Amino acid sequence: MRYKFILKPLLPLLGAVAFCGFANAEKLVILHTNDTHSTIDPLTDSTGGVLQRKVIIDSVRNAEKNVILVDAGDVVQGSLFFKYFKGDVEYPLMDMMGYDMRILGNHEFDNGMEQLAGYYSQMKGTPLSANYDFTGTELEGIFQPYEIREVDGKKIGFIGINLDPASIISQKNFKGKFNDVIPVANEIAAKLKNEESCDLVAVISHIGYTVGNDKTSDIDLAQASTDIDLIIGGHSHTLIDPSTPEETPSLIENKNGKMVRIVQTGKNGRFLGKLTVDLDKLPISDGKEISYELIPVTDRFPSEVFDSEMVEFIKPYREKVDSVYNHVIAFSEYNLEKEKTGGLANLTADIGFQLGREVADSLRLLGIEIPPVDMAIMNVGGIRHEMPAGPISEGQILSTYPFSNHLVLISLSGSDIIEALRISAAKGGEAVSHNVRVVTNPEGRLLRVIIDGREMEPDKEYLVATIDYIAEGNDDLVSMAHNLRLWEDDEEVSIPILRWIKRQQELGLKVAPDLGSRFVVDVNCQ
Repeated sequence: MRYKFILKPLLPLLGAVAFCGFANAEKLVILHTNDTHSTIDPLTDSTGGVLQRKVIIDSVRNAEKNVILVDAGDVVQGSLFFKYFKGDVEYPLMDMMGYDMRILGNHEFDNGMEQLAGYYSQMKGTPLSANYDFTGTELEGIFQPYEIREVDGKKIGFIGINLDPASIISQKNFKGKFNDVIPVANEIAAKLKNEESCDLVAVISHIGYTVGNDKTSDIDLAQASTDIDLIIGGHSHTLIDPSTPEETPSLIENKNGKMVRIVQTGKNGRFLGKLTVDLDKLPISDGKEISYELIPVTDRFPSEVFDSEMVEFIKPYREKVDSVYNHVIAFSEYNLEKEKTGGLANLTADIGFQLGREVADSLRLLGIEIPPVDMAIMNVGGIRHEMPAGPISEGQILSTYPFSNHLVLISLSGSDIIEALRISAAKGGEAVSHNVRVVTNPEGRLLRVIIDGREMEPDKEYLVATIDYIAEGNDDLVSMAHNLRLWEDDEEVSIPILRWIKRQQELGLKVAPDLGSRFVVDVNCQ
């Protein structure tokens, strides 16, 4: 994807302390991030990086009197910094950057609520969550539903809103109660406006700008609201670019015909969002009165301007990560892009298929009766990075498959598989093994599933290699949970994948998967 870097003459972003004299007491600046996903260092395209982000944050703070910094969730998961250190890197760095408020993303739960409580009970700033009830859990008492900040005599209310965890967060990792987004958000927004006399009400959400299921999105919330002025979003990784409003509109009409401003910065910290509110014009009559821009976070800054405390803090963790990233184990024949159907998805499913068949063979040698593995389904959402053609390092594999998922063999009816693939097709596809073709019409509606050259039989039982996350019915593939689990690996799935790729190298083979989509359109379907 090509990003439009909007380099406005707002700040030189170096030596910004010289601008302190121009601070404007009548403005409020809200800086925001979302879905930074453990991106500690700049990515291969030179975007992102916490040290680079901190330079920009400090520059804005030096230039403006009233600055509030918020994050809309998924601070963690996506690099070796989280895989090895769980959160010991990301959460302290958020404190060093001075975040005022944070909400939970779904990946904050990846290591369970007990560990999450340890981090959030010590964090600086305010943890917000209005629609999760954590009564009786490790997180009880840590979060508050909203916060009111008074800025130059004006009251700004912030509400934390979280997604429905069903089929998104593993059941073993979430023990709270979810309350529906719209009634909770509207009730608190009305209270803030009418009882607390807030001049501006902002929702910090991790529900997604739009979502490919029946869950509530930011757009749904805006349309159903009357007292919300601003939604600072996350989860869907949507880059809401103010320069292209026709692609992802930032202004959505509410129930009363008033525009609500919705913002989101994509993912991996490539941008810092900047909202500017004229305090003298509060309360606003329309979201159009909140200006919005994206500041690109790139590696354009010299190291001399980096926060020295953050530099020293990161150093020992980076040494471990770099040592793994520099260990080359194989070579890729092609650029393996992270897409819903194609090279890396196909490679992942084919490895799962092969590993599943090897496991079944081993079990039979032990005298355990088990049928042949029929197919593999692996989730594209578990693939976090792309792999360019050329050398593949151990670190690339471990960060590409960072989740604590485990390979499983399950017995499942054809009808349940067909239903899961129907959902997958509607969402744009999933990772399926080379012997499967999912046939749809041009609109993505499932027509049939072909396995080994024959149409899948709804009443037949199939043995499927997948991961425990999918076998639990997550990623909206609810019917996958109707299974009989026959085997589960003790190791995280990245380890057998790593071994498989190493074996390719030992055999003198490059990694060269099928690049074509296995979700195909019936050209005869009108």
